[in-house]
Amino acid sequence: MGIVPRRAPLPHAICAAALIGIFGCSVPAHAAETSVETFYKGRTIQMLVGFAPGGINDIAARLVGRHLPRFVPGAPQIVVQNQPGAGGLAVANYIYNVAPKDGTVLASLDRGSPQLAIQGEEAARFDPLKFTWLGSISSYANDAYLLMVNASSPVTSAGQLQKPGVPIKLGTVGAGSSNLVFATLAKDVLKLNIDVVRGYTGAAPLFLAMQGGELDGQVVGLSSTRAGQADLWNSKKLRPLVQFGRVTRLAELPDVPTGRELAADDTARALVEFAELPFFMALPFVAPPDIPADRAKALQDAFIAMCKDPQFVAEAERLGLDVSPVDAGALLQLLRKSAATPKPIIEAYRAILSPTR
Repeated sequence: MGIVPRRAPLPHAICAAALIGIFGCSVPAHAAETSVETFYKGRTIQMLVGFAPGGINDIAARLVGRHLPRFVPGAPQIVVQNQPGAGGLAVANYIYNVAPKDGTVLASLDRGSPQLAIQGEEAARFDPLKFTWLGSISSYANDAYLLMVNASSPVTSAGQLQKPGVPIKLGTVGAGSSNLVFATLAKDVLKLNIDVVRGYTGAAPLFLAMQGGELDGQVVGLSSTRAGQADLWNSKKLRPLVQFGRVTRLAELPDVPTGRELAADDTARALVEFAELPFFMALPFVAPPDIPADRAKALQDAFIAMCKDPQFVAEAERLGLDVSPVDAGALLQLLRKSAATPKPIIEAYRAILSPTR
């Protein structure tokens, strides 16, 4: 009987392939989790905000920065950095085109930024459907975007703004910002007697200009006002005239008409509705496209877990924020709906908001 020759040991890669063939090609669930945890442990995540401190995006980002680390494997620190510019577009462009695609840079985006890309704005150099969306804190279920004036203003209703007279001055931020969009729509689509004043850096400077008599008002979120200007709201020094971002009137503002109610015809109503779609993803958070799939899922899962956490919800309520979370999948559905808007409506919308008008 001859001697059976001894086989040379198989290379590790071949052994691994053989084992996969025997046991199947799935990776244990804990492997990905361990990989994410290892990556994030001891790291710092940069959270960018495209607006000055004091506004709703800044307040929301700092709230998320305090709570999200508890739910991300590895518990990384989050540092919030304000980088105002182009009504939030500068941060959106940076996140999409420049930021590392490894899950170490996140952003609180202005809800209107994705809409700018959908309508073909040249300055919006990104495809909103390719971002790694984490979700939104709010679907605007308990919020409204208010055309608001000082309570000392002689204008007490939207009806007065539909008549000739001295226009009110509404302050706005840069191109693409929600308050500029809705101030312009109020003037040109709803035909309200308004002068639009551009060039402010955020809600807080606008409120200062209102208190100093430089402006009559602005278009701003109810939750943003409660969070950043609680004294003004609670002391009734502010008067809402129109509520946007609503299909129906908010229960606590039964006497304030919606923008849709003030629309004179179907085209005007369609323009308002297109503009309002971003409100249903009111406080969105995002990571760059193409980050590793396991980290993307970990961040998305962590975001929704955070939004359901009693500690997070309690602090959000103290800050006056609406917590009615939207997950990444539902947020993408909203963006697809926006992108499916008929071209004539988008073209009319672009014409109204054109800076050359």
